[in-house]
Amino acid sequence: MEMFHLQVNLPVSNSKNLIEFMNFIPLEIPDVLVLEPKILGDDRGYFMESYRKNVFAENGIDAEFVQDNMSSSSRGVLRGLHYQLAPYGQGKLVRVFRGEVLDVAVDIRKNSPYYGKWVGQILSAENKLSMYVPPGFAHGFCVLSDIAEFHYKCTNFYSREHERGIAWNDPDIGIDWPVPADEVILSEKDAAAPLLKNADNNY
Repeated sequence: MEMFHLQVNLPVSNSKNLIEFMNFIPLEIPDVLVLEPKILGDDRGYFMESYRKNVFAENGIDAEFVQDNMSSSSRGVLRGLHYQLAPYGQGKLVRVFRGEVLDVAVDIRKNSPYYGKWVGQILSAENKLSMYVPPGFAHGFCVLSDIAEFHYKCTNFYSREHERGIAWNDPDIGIDWPVPADEVILSEKDAAAPLLKNADNNY
């Protein structure tokens, strides 16, 4: 499958989505959004807004977030590709509080023109970007720094019964992970995940 997009440095956008505190930037799969906050800094430090419900809704993220998660991972750790079966699918608003990761979303909606394609974005404590991954996508990330602290806001509760995964190195998806394959660190569950074509998927 074609490598669809890997955008590392986002340009300043003059689009209509540029608002007073946040720029909402669609990636090549337009349902996946990168969120670029306005940073107000001075010699004391900085201030930024990371979420405002009404403005998110106006920019296509009209969802209630019901669960927050946090993970800490070392260099080379790859978590993914994860999703939950409908109707327990989770939209995820993710960002990095410490370190740097490549964050990836794979479209698993069978009727989508982007089915099986992926988009990715570098998220770091330095760039302060967030990414919104809607339901119907598998999500994963790999750690590029010594340590990464990763935060998720989710639109549905975790359900072990409905949790599913796809192989991180599925050749039909062809994600261009920046960590060499022999240096990737996986959980046993992620290492055993099936290919997309064999996955349990009701999207």
